[in-house]
Amino acid sequence: MVTRERFARGMTVQQYIDQMSMNKERLLAAVASTTIGPADARILERDGATRRVLVITEDWCGAAIASLPFVIKLVEPRPDIETRIFLRDENPDLMDQFLKNGVYRSIPVFVFFDEEMHELARYIERRPA
Repeated sequence: MVTRERFARGMTVQQYIDQMSMNKERLLAAVASTTIGPADARILERDGATRRVLVITEDWCGAAIASLPFVIKLVEPRPDIETRIFLRDENPDLMDQFLKNGVYRSIPVFVFFDEEMHELARYIERRPA
């Protein structure tokens, strides 16, 4: 279970970007070229009112370069939604709560929570098409 306090210890998007040592330029270019349409934006309301997005990743992860820009742009115009990013290898307690098939520490992980920290949805490795 992810508590508000544990969630708050994650990095903001800017803090994550600032600490990146690999793929920073690729991520920034992907964010700049990503557009969000009205149907995409509705995903935040599909299962309830999303208020927090937890991301588990590493800057070397190619799948994160493909998926993280979408999530960044999705929540960017929504000041009512907090995003926190955790590095997989530094946060095994979180990673082990979101194992792919209950076994694999696959990343990136995106978990959407409501105001009360109830999980609304999760995507592991890639967002659905």
